[in-house]
Amino acid sequence: MPDSSGLRLLHVHAHPDDESSKGAASTARYVAEGAEVHVVTCTGGERGSVLNPRMDRPDVWENMSEIRRAEMDAAREILGITQHWLGFVDSGWPEGDPKPPLPEGCFGLAPLEEAVERLVRILRTVRPHVVTTYDERGGYPHPDHVRCHEVSVAAFEAAGDPERFPDAGEPWQPAKLYYHHTFNRPRTQALHDAMLARGLESPYAERLADWKPEPDWDARITTRVPCGEYFGVRDQALLAHATQIDPDGAWFAVPLDLAQEVWPTEDYELVTSHVPTTTPEDDLFAGLRDGAASA
Repeated sequence: MPDSSGLRLLHVHAHPDDESSKGAASTARYVAEGAEVHVVTCTGGERGSVLNPRMDRPDVWENMSEIRRAEMDAAREILGITQHWLGFVDSGWPEGDPKPPLPEGCFGLAPLEEAVERLVRILRTVRPHVVTTYDERGGYPHPDHVRCHEVSVAAFEAAGDPERFPDAGEPWQPAKLYYHHTFNRPRTQALHDAMLARGLESPYAERLADWKPEPDWDARITTRVPCGEYFGVRDQALLAHATQIDPDGAWFAVPLDLAQEVWPTEDYELVTSHVPTTTPEDDLFAGLRDGAASA
């Protein structure tokens, strides 16, 4: 096992549960290797849906904020991370045609500079070497995910600039910025085909039928982190988010051994690097080992 002691990784996510559904196995791997891993959660998930029938109860809906925080606490312990709340309110998923305006005071409507300053303050305190966030589409077009992308990219660029937010701590420039690409089409197709080859029902048939191939988009993946042995930790962290994750649902339809055999990586796009590295990579800390990350 590589030694990642002294290295710091920070993920920026929109809601509690995102840290467990995106990049959780690579998180668990780096924690096991001795890295310090932080998660920033931009909102409290207050307007999240209840996607587990067992949790679709009045007492859950009445105490959603507290329950989502308790779920995050449980997932944090499972993953071995340090977690920070950015302090904004969930925007919810707008439904309808046309979609209604976002609710007043939500993250999607928060002043960009205010959100960026809060994240810059955390970046300058934690001093991560690597930051991950969502692509410009948000991974999917939830307004909080898109806003998370905008805030993360702006904060990554501002954190090392002494003229930006001078009261938010000593400047610190993270070395690398990545976007998550775990839910890419080639991965989904490979898992789907393997399920059918085993005579199993694939949970991805309907999704793939509506998913237009985008080879140029898929080619943006630069970094595949081997972490199959930590898929079980990822699954335990997912199950901690009981309001969001149905233990009998599609999240767990693919047998663990099949997933480990067919696609044992989590995939990222290297967006910015201030250290020399060569793509394709198999390590978010590529270019930062061998004493390069002594600060």
